[in-house]
Amino acid sequence: MIHGLSSDLPTFKSLTFRPGLNILLADKSAGATDRQSRNGAGKTSLVELIHFLFGANAGKDSIFRSSALVGHTFEARVDVGTTLVDVARSGAKPSRVVIQGDAASWPIPPSLDVKTGDQIISNENWRSVLGALMFGLNADSDGDENVRYRPSFRSLFSYFVRRQNSDGFLSPTQQSSKQQGWDQQVAISFLLGLDAAVPQQFQEVRTRERAMGELRKAAKDGGLGRYFGTAADLRTKMTVAEARARRLRDQVSTFTVVPEYTEMEKEASRITREISTLNDDNTADRELILQLQAAIDSEAPPASTSLDRLYREAGVVLPGSVGKRFEEVEEFHQAIVQNRRSHLTSEVQAAEDRISKRDRTRESLDQRRRELMGILQSGGALEHYALLQQEAGRAEADAEGLRQRLKTAEEIESTKAELDIERARLLKTLQDDHHERESLIEEAILVFEDLSNALYEKAGSLTISATTNGPQVDVRIDGQRSKGITNMQIFCFDLMIAELAARRGIGPGFLVHDSHLFDGVDERQVAKALQLGADHAASVGFQYIVTMNSDALPRDGFREGFDVSAHVIDVKLTDATDSGGLFGMRFN
Repeated sequence: MIHGLSSDLPTFKSLTFRPGLNILLADKSAGATDRQSRNGAGKTSLVELIHFLFGANAGKDSIFRSSALVGHTFEARVDVGTTLVDVARSGAKPSRVVIQGDAASWPIPPSLDVKTGDQIISNENWRSVLGALMFGLNADSDGDENVRYRPSFRSLFSYFVRRQNSDGFLSPTQQSSKQQGWDQQVAISFLLGLDAAVPQQFQEVRTRERAMGELRKAAKDGGLGRYFGTAADLRTKMTVAEARARRLRDQVSTFTVVPEYTEMEKEASRITREISTLNDDNTADRELILQLQAAIDSEAPPASTSLDRLYREAGVVLPGSVGKRFEEVEEFHQAIVQNRRSHLTSEVQAAEDRISKRDRTRESLDQRRRELMGILQSGGALEHYALLQQEAGRAEADAEGLRQRLKTAEEIESTKAELDIERARLLKTLQDDHHERESLIEEAILVFEDLSNALYEKAGSLTISATTNGPQVDVRIDGQRSKGITNMQIFCFDLMIAELAARRGIGPGFLVHDSHLFDGVDERQVAKALQLGADHAASVGFQYIVTMNSDALPRDGFREGFDVSAHVIDVKLTDATDSGGLFGMRFN
């Protein structure tokens, strides 16, 4: 329990608490108007101070690091385990906690500051000590990867001291708007006495499922999108790619580098052009031969007998000398024709000789070209070999990429099946755990029913079920859906948790509710709630601290003999501008 709160801040209002119900009131100062709020009186600051002294982080926006408070130390006298100690912490050195009292038996004992003589423990170790002594948590498991989703002291503690600044009054099972679902499952299972390892394992499954989902999304949306598919599709693509890579590897292994490949390639091209020219020249000469043969065949001497006959028929008798002259002309023409035929024949022979010579030259060139082509076909140039090697390397890389994607796809598909099996196994484990701890579940159900039945005519219900997503806890109180009903669900749930924890010998030994819990709640329910808190705290043995405005404190609705004023602590807060709040000052 908390015995008292104090500070070296001169204006701080030191508080002393008793066992059972303690009510810290905020009064309206004399002359204050209805519009003057008491929100700055320090009711919520009390909750923040308790969290500060019990290991909460103190970031730059913490009120204890504000210029007004950073230089001051705040202290609590509390029971930690079986030891009464004084705990002090300041905003100037938030990572340092000063302990006064016997802490030698703690799992992480404080060290001695030789300069001041104080017992010092780091805030991190302080949380570990509180977790071990208040909840039985392992103080040395921080670095254990196997318990990364284990219950933590700060998460469990926040169910006993809800913070309005963290939206702690939104839902019974959620002590902060930033609290993750797995943490709710783990914390509540632990506080109810169920096996918290099961929801831890459920979160491991969800983490692996999320990783697989991110991998699938990255593969489909990112650079691998056009390659990604099912394992079967990828196996087909990989088989084709590997076959192509093998072919290219074989070509590389059998490739012969021809040193003068380029020069030979040029020579072969030149020979081809020369052969083409020879063929063209041969064609031209063959055409010439045909023309010459035709000319030879058409050559003949003139017909002189026809001229002589013509003259005789005309009655002209030529003298002998003229006849003789005709014979000479005929012989002359015969000689010309003979010479013409001889010349054409020699021209034909010359063309045929040229063709024959070209044919011999062409045959020689063609033989050389065949030799060159044989060499070129048996190998290749060095640059061709380098390009072939590069292509083979790319093919190997493509095949390897497909092999890796196939492996990933197979892992995704097999992991999904494994996780489905694991979920089913965990559901069975969870069901078995609920069956084995049925008495604890029944106890929680009955305590919640008794509490809700004391507030409303029809009792509420607490349902604890095993689902494929882990344990699910539902809190329900029938009535109009309103902020007041939700707050009373939280009240019953918190009081149930505090009572069950006290029965099992765990927990901080106190429950704290600030005035926000009673916003929108009917005055009669507020009276019943305060009375219930006092009764259960007294009967089970824990401390119940409540802050509220004085005019919200019910004056009736209590059972006969219950004096609520006896539970109001002596110190009262007010809405006075300068000195009425918990810290005795106003600051931003």
